[in-house]
Formats: sequence, C-alpha cells, structure tokens
Amino acid sequence: MGYIAPELYPRKFGTVSYKSDVYSFGMLVLEMASGRRNSDPRIENQNEVYIPEWIFEKIISGQELEPTREMTQGEKEMAIKLAIVALWCIQWNPKNRPSMTRVVNM
Repeated sequence: MGYIAPELYPRKFGTVSYKSDVYSFGMLVLEMASGRRNSDPRIENQNEVYIPEWIFEKIISGQELEPTREMTQGEKEMAIKLAIVALWCIQWNPKNRPSMTRVVNM
C-alpha cells in the first residue's frame, strides 16, 4: 500500500483529489514520527508490519513509539501529536481527511 491513497486503487472509494495528497503526507509523517518504514519485511511479528495500525495501538495503549534515537520528553510528546495528526490524514474515506491547510495549522 505504501503512500498511495486507497481511492487510487479501485475507484469505488472516491475520486482522486487533493485529499489523495493528504493521505500520502500522513503516511510520510507516520514514518518520521515513529522512525520506522511503512512496511518492513524484516519485522518478525507480522502484526507490526503495517505502520498505521502499529502506531494506533501504541497511542491508545499509552506506549512510547520506540524512537531510533534518544529523545527528550518534549520531543516524545511532539512525535505523538504528529502521529495523531497523521492518523487523521490517512482515513480511508477522503471526505473525512482534513485539508492540507488544516493539517499545516495543526
């Protein structure tokens, strides 16, 4: 799946619009906030392969995102905020995604 919005596969999800770019941006931000690639075949536990699901589970359970470097508490909080905004950007229904202007404001 990667960075391509779901509506670009079968067109039954909706039409291609600027919201497709919001989806791609959200996936990129998830990778940056977590320090992990979107899908990494080297991961042993297949439940942790799809990064949006992995990050969502970490956030709702209150766990840290396992950064690749040492982070201050403020940086950890910022990473969680970025992940929440990114999860909002990658909703399946394009109508539910925020505009890029709104994402930048957040």
